[in-house]
Amino acid sequence: MAQNKKTEPEHYFSAKPKSKPLYGLIHTYLKGKPFKFLTASGVFSKKRVDLGTKLLIESMILPEEGYVLDMGCGYGAVGIAAATFNPKLHVVMVDVNVRAVRLARRNIKLNQVCNAEVRRGHLYEPVRGMLFQCILSNPPVSAGLSTVETIITEAPKHMTKKATLQMVVKSKIGGKRLQQIFHETFGNCTILARESGYRVLMAEKQ
Repeated sequence: MAQNKKTEPEHYFSAKPKSKPLYGLIHTYLKGKPFKFLTASGVFSKKRVDLGTKLLIESMILPEEGYVLDMGCGYGAVGIAAATFNPKLHVVMVDVNVRAVRLARRNIKLNQVCNAEVRRGHLYEPVRGMLFQCILSNPPVSAGLSTVETIITEAPKHMTKKATLQMVVKSKIGGKRLQQIFHETFGNCTILARESGYRVLMAEKQ
């Protein structure tokens, strides 16, 4: 007799979520501007813009112009907010989750954003050869801290001089360790904001 195998819980970094998509629509204000986001099961924070994402959006420092990368974009809240706040930017949003990518594309249209695009793939693969003035990330912690560390350590290859990496992390889940990796990778690290158990870390490429 074959043994019943326990199925591992699905995390949001899965390329193709197996769960049936159950859709929702979020209406919210970010930095005083109205947004609406189509969400679905199998994609992070279906019922609301989570506190970490919101803290990153409220505190992020955007360049005046150039290219911005939203790494691990989910349904697109961070990238769409950045593109809305500064129409001079071109925002590239990346996620491995096919459902997240579809939602992000729909949300670009839903929020009438013209200066953003979505690419599907693993971490920096979809933007190979591109350089950014800013990288933003609410990283997929559920995929493991090693994945988050890779986002940090590989970032400089995709950044122009004086570009910044801005990442929100949970203070109790690897917060100090990730802060150390920021220092090791960039030689600097600033805490942009700290609230509700989250902190937004920023480093500048020298």
